Amino acid sequence: MNEVMLALVAGFIVGVLFSILKLPIPAPPVLSGVMGIIGVYLGGLGYAWIVARFFS
Repeated sequence: MNEVMLALVAGFIVGVLFSILKLPIPAPPVLSGVMGIIGVYLGGLGYAWIVARFFS
């Protein structure tokens, strides 16, 4: 849980700094960004499942 809170605080600080400097926020569009993160997570789970199922 500490990692989640640190990531949230770091993201908040970066968002504030980019807004102060009038720069575009360094994040993908909301839906495609979330789907990309979910895809990476599911890919990692799928790899772990395949290794555990077929190679152990």
